[in-house]
Amino acid sequence: MFVRREDFRIVPANFVLTNGHNLLRIVCGLFMFPHAFGKFTAAGLNPAIVGFFAKAGFQPPELWLVLAAAAELGTGAALVLGICTRWAALGAAAVMAMAVYALQVVKGFGWTWNTGGYEYPVFWGLTALSIALVEFKRLQKSQ
Repeated sequence: MFVRREDFRIVPANFVLTNGHNLLRIVCGLFMFPHAFGKFTAAGLNPAIVGFFAKAGFQPPELWLVLAAAAELGTGAALVLGICTRWAALGAAAVMAMAVYALQVVKGFGWTWNTGGYEYPVFWGLTALSIALVEFKRLQKSQ
């Protein structure tokens, strides 16, 4: 089934921190929030990030910036709460894939953080993908 009513239920079992999968899911969700918040300043959209989106070819950059922030906030919140987890995790992985693409277009290949590389979004994208795989497997076993 594509989406089930149960996917939208917040259950206490999602917050048992002795379960490593829960802990990883929650942390993965929490790490999406700085990505979203960094796109804004007290005055509105962060001009440096708007410029980055423009250089990456996302036109109009302001729209893409707001869409990216919304996707990061939405997937992050869903992962933290454990709702629609498999889809939220796939969404988070897609957002991180887009971040890697943008970094590649703007800066070229770079792996380490101190050179503006993309090991950070690659790591969190793979983490989100692994969460999605576990959740899809869990769904398959329950049917």
